[in-house]
Amino acid sequence: MLTASERHRLKKMAYGHKTPHQGRQRATIVLLAARGRSNARIAAQTRMHVDTVRTWRGRFVAGGLPALADRKRSGRPVSFSALQVAEVKALACQLPAETGTPLSRWSCPELAREVVARAIAPAISASTVRRWLKADAIKPWQHQSWIFIRDPDFRAKAARVLDLYARTFDGTLLDEDEYVISADEKTSIQARCRCHPTLAPGQARAMRVNHEYDRGGALAYLAAYDVHRARVFGRCEPQTGIVPFMNLATQVMTTEPYASARRVFWIVDNGSSHRGKKAIDRLTRMFPNAVMVHTPMHASWTNQIEIFFSIVQRKVVSPNDFTNLREVRDRLRAFEDRYNATAQPFQWRFTTSDLDELLARLDRHTLGQQEESSARPAA
Repeated sequence: MLTASERHRLKKMAYGHKTPHQGRQRATIVLLAARGRSNARIAAQTRMHVDTVRTWRGRFVAGGLPALADRKRSGRPVSFSALQVAEVKALACQLPAETGTPLSRWSCPELAREVVARAIAPAISASTVRRWLKADAIKPWQHQSWIFIRDPDFRAKAARVLDLYARTFDGTLLDEDEYVISADEKTSIQARCRCHPTLAPGQARAMRVNHEYDRGGALAYLAAYDVHRARVFGRCEPQTGIVPFMNLATQVMTTEPYASARRVFWIVDNGSSHRGKKAIDRLTRMFPNAVMVHTPMHASWTNQIEIFFSIVQRKVVSPNDFTNLREVRDRLRAFEDRYNATAQPFQWRFTTSDLDELLARLDRHTLGQQEESSARPAA
C-alpha cells in the first residue's frame, strides 16, 4: 500500500511536465501496481516489456521512491589522470614565449599539440582541452590591455580628485560658491559621408550603414562638465592645443556663476594642452579664481568628462554618417542643449576607500609576481 505522501510524489512524477520520460514511466508502473493490476496488464497499458514492469515493481518494493532513480554506473575508465589535467592547465597559464613556442597566445588546438609534443599525454583533442579550461574559466586566447601605475604620487593625486567629487578639498568642505569642472578634448571626430544613404531600421532588420565613405575632414571637440550641476559646455576647434583649451576655459569662466565664484576647480589629465606647472600658472593668471587639478599619469578614468565623451560617442558620433564638418558641429551643439535639459549628475561611487583597496590589491599582485619570478630556476 502506498502512503499519501508517496502517492502524491508519484503522481507529481508521472504527470509533471519537467519529469524525465524514464521517471514518468517508472512512476506510472508503481501507481498502476498500487491499483492491484498485474504485470502483464501494466505492460500492455504502458507498452513496455513485462520484464521492465517486473523490475521496477520489485525495486520500489525493496527500496521505495529512491529506488526508482538510476543506479550509479562505473562508466568508461578515466583516460587522463588528475596530474595530466593540472599540467595542461598550468601550461595554459604560461605565456607561449616562456615555453619557446612562436605564438602570441594559446588556442585550444595549439595547446593540444603542445601537450602531445611535451609528452604530457600521448593524444588529446582540442575539445577536451577546452572542457578542462572551461571548468576554471581559463581563456588564454583572450587578452586585455592595462597600464601599470607609474606615477609615484598616484594615491595623493587620485585622492584629491575623488575628494573634489565628494565636495571636499584639503580636508575642507566646499562652499556653495565653489564649483568642480571636469574638462578634456575628444580628438579627430571625422565627417564621413557615406556613398549610399543610411537605411533606417525596419522589422527584423537593423540600421544599415554603407561601408564606403568620403572623408569630409575632422575636428576636435572640447568639453567642460560641471560635476555637481550636470551642465556641459562644449566647443569645436580645428585641432587641440593650448589656445583651443584656453578658449574653452574662457567660455566657462566668463559665464555665471563661475565668473564670480570663489573658486572653480578644473580637473584635467596630463595632455599636452594642459600639462604641468605652466598650464596651472597660465589658467590662474587669466582667471585668478580657477584652480587646475591634474589626474595621475595614465588615469583619465578618474576624470568624469570621459563618461560624457562615451555618451557622445554612442549617441552622436556612431555610426559616423555626416555630410560635412558643419553638420558635425551642429549635431554636437544640439546634443549639448538636449543633454543639459535633462541631465543628472553621474552617480560616482569610487571613493578614496575604494582607491586604497585597489592599490593594496595591486601591491599584493605585484609582490606575488616578484616572488614567483624569484622562485623560478634560471634558464
